[in-house]
Amino acid sequence: MPEPSAAAVPRPAATVMLLRSAGEGMEVLLMRRVRSMGFAPGAYVFPGGGVDARDADGDLPWTGPDPQEWADVLGTDVRQARALVCAAVRETFEETGVLLASEPGDEDVTLDTDSEEWERDRIGLVDRSRSFTEVLSRRGLVLRSEWLRAWSRWITPAVEKRRYDTWFFTAELPPGQASRDVGGEADLTLWIDPARVEGEWRAGRMPMLPPTVANCVQVAECGTLSGVRREKRDIVAIEPEIRRVDGQVRVVLPDGIDYPLPG
Repeated sequence: MPEPSAAAVPRPAATVMLLRSAGEGMEVLLMRRVRSMGFAPGAYVFPGGGVDARDADGDLPWTGPDPQEWADVLGTDVRQARALVCAAVRETFEETGVLLASEPGDEDVTLDTDSEEWERDRIGLVDRSRSFTEVLSRRGLVLRSEWLRAWSRWITPAVEKRRYDTWFFTAELPPGQASRDVGGEADLTLWIDPARVEGEWRAGRMPMLPPTVANCVQVAECGTLSGVRREKRDIVAIEPEIRRVDGQVRVVLPDGIDYPLPG
């Protein structure tokens, strides 16, 4: 293992636990990463990814809590807060086709993002030939930051070569929208009761990283979408360590809970 002084600097990232109602409970969207990916191949993850330099654009059309309010919640400066919120919404759209945006003052209008024009915009965001500010401004839309809720922050252990400082958000699926299998980084998307996730993971049917499991467990404890909305969250960085426990390599959280290291 490398010395702490040689640890890679974590890259800022954002990910969204997209939720929808299901009967008396709720479901969360998970995606299975293709096995050719350099980070967490074959693992089930939430939509999300690294912050792009243009995510901090001050001209991004925006409603809801302003970047200063988000900075206070996320524990960052204003520029990074703006970039994290933008990255959360942009990456969710890129990877699922779900857009947390609407026309100004009319959030109930359903957006149909399953069209050739929207697909060209989505691909332009993926290949970075278009910025999110450009896409929303041209269509007269605003990012709805009030549809996001900060949930947690996890930093990849220092011994890993590829590290991320990831802020996790929750968001409810906007009315009239549906997630799509758009290919690229994932070969499967599915909606699942978050209360089932830990059992599927422990049974070996759904490989995933510890933050995904832990956040699903926490969301499941809320019971319903309204329970998630009521939950009070303090965003404190969680940086696990990798240790050998009883002869097995484990990911150990600051509170002592440990998880087996994914293969």
